Parts: sequence; C-alpha cells; structure tokens
Amino acid sequence: MSSIDIGIGSDDMKTIAEGLKNLLADSYTLYLQTHNFHWNVTGPQFRELHLMFEEHYTELATAVDEIAERIRTLGVAAPGTYKAFNELSSIKEAEGVPAATDMIKILTQGHEQVVKTCRKVLSVAQGADDESTAALVSDRMRIHEKTAWMLRSLV
Repeated sequence: MSSIDIGIGSDDMKTIAEGLKNLLADSYTLYLQTHNFHWNVTGPQFRELHLMFEEHYTELATAVDEIAERIRTLGVAAPGTYKAFNELSSIKEAEGVPAATDMIKILTQGHEQVVKTCRKVLSVAQGADDESTAALVSDRMRIHEKTAWMLRSLV
C-alpha cells in the first residue's frame, strides 16, 4: 500500500477495505441476480416487476462503482472477477429461472444480506473514525432496507 495520510492507520484501512470487498461482492452478485430476474420474469406482475428490477439493478450498478472506488481510495485493489466475487460474497446465485414470487423472495433475502454485511463494515469504519466509509455504508444500508421492505410488500 502506498503512503496514504488521511488520518486512518494503514492496518485500519486494510481491515475496512477487506469488509468493503465483501460488500462489493454481495452488491455485484445481487446486481447480477436482479438483472437476470429482470430479463426472465414472467406472470401477471411482469410489467411491474420488470420495471422494478430495472430500477434496482441500475441503482446497484452505481453502488458497485462507489464501493470499488472507496476500496481504491483506501489504497487496496478492488476485486473485479466472477471468481473473486463468488469467493467473497455471502449471496449465492439462484439456480435456473424461479417463479416471480420466488424471485421476489430471493431478492428480498439478498437485500437483507447486504444490510447485514453493511452493519459489519459500518462497525469497523466507525471504530477507525472513517466517516467517509461509514457514510457510504450507512447510505447503502438505508437503500437496501427500503428495497427489501418494498419487495416484502409484494408477497
């Protein structure tokens, strides 16, 4: 790691970045899953879900970039391969093409998992007085909590 002097110790920066890698992997996996479901959803709620999933994956595309850039700001390389994301993510891919109601449940669980990952990173960031990471992660938590609530309301 090159010399970065932003008031956070190098060990703390590495620890925070490791947590952000998990958050990035969870977010990217959820992005792919949401995009897959957008393409493949069928049934009476098709239009509503198709459009909603598009909103969600578009928001997630921006989020993964912000998370990766924060990792880089801390002087650590951001993961960027399917293999790395698979190893780091706590969200597992869905097999096949689930029914629309199952898609909603799977995505709800995915958003809830991202919230749990955020909580871990937030705790570490707060302990290191890393307000920038804490703000980013706190914002992500709020978005994922709201999205999970909206998805739960559909079933």
